[in-house]
Amino acid sequence: MLYRRILLKLSGEALAGEKGFGIDEVTLKRFVDPVKAATASGVEVGLVLGGGNFFRGVSAASVIDRVSADHMGMLATVMNALAFRAALASQGIECRVMSAIPMDTVCDPIVVDQARRHLAGGAVVIFAGGTGNPFFTTDTNAALRALEIGADVLIKATKVNGIYDRDPVKHPDAEFFASLDYDTVLRLSLGVMDATAISLCREHGLEVRVINIFEPDGLMRLLKGEAIGSVVRPGRDV
Repeated sequence: MLYRRILLKLSGEALAGEKGFGIDEVTLKRFVDPVKAATASGVEVGLVLGGGNFFRGVSAASVIDRVSADHMGMLATVMNALAFRAALASQGIECRVMSAIPMDTVCDPIVVDQARRHLAGGAVVIFAGGTGNPFFTTDTNAALRALEIGADVLIKATKVNGIYDRDPVKHPDAEFFASLDYDTVLRLSLGVMDATAISLCREHGLEVRVINIFEPDGLMRLLKGEAIGSVVRPGRDV
C-alpha cells in the first residue's frame, strides 16, 4: 500500500444522496465499502465527516448568530459519525467515535494517544464535533486530526474527480489539475479546502489527495499507487 495511515474526509452533504437531507442508507453503504476494503488491506483509517446533510452553520448565520450556528453544525457531524460507526459495526469493523465536544454518554473525547492506539489496533477512528470551536470548518478539522495522528496523507473524497478551476458540474469546460502545490491552490482560490486547512497542510508538508468517492474502487486504487484524482503537495506544479 502507498500509505500506512490515512485521514479520509467525507462530505456530509454527499451522505444525503438523492434525498438532499439526512442520511441515505444506500449512499452510506457505498461510503462504508471503501473504508472496509482499506482496513482489510491493513491501512489505518481516520475519518472526518461533514455535517451539511443536516445543517450548515455558515448558511444559517444570517438568522442565527454565527457561534450558535457553528455549534449546531458540529452536532450534525456527531450524528453522521454515529451513523457511520453503526454501519461499520454491521460489517464487523471496529470503530471508535471521538468528539471535540464532550459527550461522554455518546462517544469518547478526543485524546490523541488513544486515537493512535485505536488506529494501530485496526479500528477506524471517526473525529467528530469539528475542532470544538466556531469559525473553523470540517476541512480544517480534517487537516488538524491528520497531523495529530501522524497520517501519511489527507484524502478528501468528493463528488467530482479531483481539483478543477471551476465547478465541473456547472462548467463542462472547467480545467482539471492533476498536481498542484499549496501556494498555487491558495493563489487561485481553487476551493479544494478552505485557506486555513491548506495553510496548515503547507506548514507541515502534509500531502492532500482529492478523489471521487463514487468512482468504483477509487480509494483502493489510490492506496495501491494508481495516479487518480488530484494531489496537492510541496514542490512545483506538474
